Amino acid sequence: MLKPGDVVAIHEGVKYWHGATKDSWFSHIAISKGTSEWCEEVDDATYSRLSD
Repeated sequence: MLKPGDVVAIHEGVKYWHGATKDSWFSHIAISKGTSEWCEEVDDATYSRLSD
């Protein structure tokens, strides 16, 4: 789990979750080179199975 002030480097080609858990919120600033590839949307059933 990320905490305020954490810095994360995601390397090209790595698929990652870009959001909060079901019982929290998430805000961030992203700096990237090139373009982003948006993956499939997470449906409500999958999201509700997430653990904190």
